[in-house]
Amino acid sequence: MKIAPVKTPAVAKKMFPNYVWDIATTKKELFLTFDDGPTPDITNWTIETLKQYNAKATFFCIGANIEKHPAIFKNIINDGHTIGNHTQHHVKGWKTKTKNYLKEVAKTQDIINAHITPGKSKIFRPPYGQIKPKQGKKLIDLGYQIIMWDVLSFDWDQDLSEEKCLENVISKSKAGSIIVFHDSVKAAKNMMYVLPKVLETFSKKGYEFKSLS
Repeated sequence: MKIAPVKTPAVAKKMFPNYVWDIATTKKELFLTFDDGPTPDITNWTIETLKQYNAKATFFCIGANIEKHPAIFKNIINDGHTIGNHTQHHVKGWKTKTKNYLKEVAKTQDIINAHITPGKSKIFRPPYGQIKPKQGKKLIDLGYQIIMWDVLSFDWDQDLSEEKCLENVISKSKAGSIIVFHDSVKAAKNMMYVLPKVLETFSKKGYEFKSLS
């Protein structure tokens, strides 16, 4: 059962204007994002697929996964993609005390900072999209941009067909859309079917794929 719509309603964006839901642009640009990695095989496959279309993306990484797979993490960086923070253990903000939530984010940021050039902007996506207002405010005060989304692919949904997942993205995306995929085992079947087709379809329409910064 879906807990959120494929396309984020305008009213939701207005309720949380301090979060980034899409990018204002007059250009044909899309912003692909990948959550939950790095993951063996899947993340490297994603990087190679993006490379075929000269596409850049943003990877919201789990700190514990970076620690397990540092070489894969370095591959993301070396290919010029942007790194985002997705907490250390993929915790649910609504069920986590703010103090502990901030520790999760800080731990992952320390791991990220050990690999990237200091001074780059800090971007964060809450796992499951769950974040308390107090958590969000404190993170913004600490200099984070909180990145949400315009389009959810629902690639992780085991009951969703590959074709429907593709339709979700193709039909709802527009210039400036931030689109959510996952480079995870659970999402692999749908994501690995959909991503090449999204890249091909929008490339033929003159779109470029940019990373967030």
